[in-house]
Amino acid sequence: MEPEVIADYACVTGEGPLWHTIERRVYWLDIPEGRIFRYDPATGTHEQRYDTGGEAIGGTTMQADGALLLLMERGAIKRWREGEVTTMVEEIPEERNTRFNDVIADPRGRVFGGTMATKERPGKQYRIDTDGSYQVVIDEVHVPNGMGFTPDHRQLYFTDTPKLTIFRFDYDEATGEIGNRQVFVKTPEGEGVPDGMTVDAEGYVWSARWDGSCLVRYAPDGTEDRRIHFPVKKVSSVIFGGDDYTDMYVTTAGGHIKQTDGEHAGALFRLNLGIKGVPEFPSRIKL
Repeated sequence: MEPEVIADYACVTGEGPLWHTIERRVYWLDIPEGRIFRYDPATGTHEQRYDTGGEAIGGTTMQADGALLLLMERGAIKRWREGEVTTMVEEIPEERNTRFNDVIADPRGRVFGGTMATKERPGKQYRIDTDGSYQVVIDEVHVPNGMGFTPDHRQLYFTDTPKLTIFRFDYDEATGEIGNRQVFVKTPEGEGVPDGMTVDAEGYVWSARWDGSCLVRYAPDGTEDRRIHFPVKKVSSVIFGGDDYTDMYVTTAGGHIKQTDGEHAGALFRLNLGIKGVPEFPSRIKL
């Protein structure tokens, strides 16, 4: 199956696709524009659901009750549900001049999310515990990006885009601690850079390639298994969804520069290769 355009809102940075396991719909973001979109495969309809007015949303998870947790600029954390927004964390003081970028919930409902580097300081990777407390788990990150857990939940993948590297950490589900960082994949120069990612039911890693026009599937040993090409330059992230989790929803960027990045740059795509994914974990942050 060739990638199919589902919705084209010309996103500047389409990102953060999320299959909502309760609603059976997929959500995605336009990060710098602060827009949230939603697609319902049962009806084939899609819509813009929320616009912050330009306040960036770096990533989102689904809370256990079905609300969306938004991790935003200044380190702000908000709860969104059908247009009602509640601020849970106004800001993280150290992150006033930057924003979150890509987040994931772990099996216990904690949230991992990183902040972008600035000219003054590197980014950091945080773990937000279910009581709302947070701590830095990785120092000196450049552009924190795609994450995913191995099927046995014993390891966590983490992408640092400018380093062209997907790392793999040991992960302790009971405590949320990570350690023993190892290089899982170092991507070649000149083929774009690794961006968002997910892990399928077989434990293979799917990594979106920004400026590389493709998705790359890696075996658990880090060898490249296959490559799926897209008619746009900036493939930004991917998630599995649908009734049997074989639909893959892929976000792209560059909607403001379609003349160079492709007619459907910034669109949401779908493809189905008969490969199964797994549901993402819900977050359980309470404040």
